[in-house]
Amino acid sequence: MIIERPENPQWLSNAYLVADEAGGTGVLIDGNDDLGPLLGRAERDGIQITHILITHPHGDHIAGLAAAQQQLGGVPMVAHADAAAEIEDEIAQTIADGEKLSSGGLEIEAIYTPGHAAGHVAFLVNGTDVFTADVLFKGTVGGTMAPGASGFDDLRSSVMRLLELAPETVVHPGHREPTTIGAEWDANPFVQIWRGEEETSGEQVTVWGRPAELKLWAPDYDGGNKAWVVFGDDGAEAIVGGSQVKRA
Repeated sequence: MIIERPENPQWLSNAYLVADEAGGTGVLIDGNDDLGPLLGRAERDGIQITHILITHPHGDHIAGLAAAQQQLGGVPMVAHADAAAEIEDEIAQTIADGEKLSSGGLEIEAIYTPGHAAGHVAFLVNGTDVFTADVLFKGTVGGTMAPGASGFDDLRSSVMRLLELAPETVVHPGHREPTTIGAEWDANPFVQIWRGEEETSGEQVTVWGRPAELKLWAPDYDGGNKAWVVFGDDGAEAIVGGSQVKRA
């Protein structure tokens, strides 16, 4: 299987070409406004792209897809129905949890993974590689305060569902480098707490001027930090960027 990934240097976001083989068939997964390398690779290797798959509708993951679709002769875009409603470009096909589509020798299953976005899906390809976008990264997880987010409980449930995949499954996230399910089960600090292996913090902080309890302060994919907090005014839990947290 061929997997190619350019990373946008501004957003650190990934787009993917996934194909069964040179001269075969494949798909694009997400856009990052830097799709030239993927389209070039497909042309050089004689790969027919049959679908454009969208994990969720945030701008850093759909940028450039309309132009790519036009260059590819109008191949269908595929997204969850909740995501499709947020995307201006026409979505020819919606896909729900557990549904599958084929592209040559690729069998692709949608796994509904809300939290960071209500219409978020991960794509499991041939049972060996999962494209998790903004839910599960190397050493961290997605935030729950982005536009269209469905909240902390959904995000935690989605992460733990992904971790039911085989440990050797390769995780291709929406930002930065790949990891594996086994590595995240063993070492991801959020997962360690959610598995009951580590204790939470109790530090009092402020987030957007609101008092909150800091449950976890952890590294993020961009070199900064990610924080799990519980707001003191309404008890809501959230995962936010560390830059939003004012510590004593």
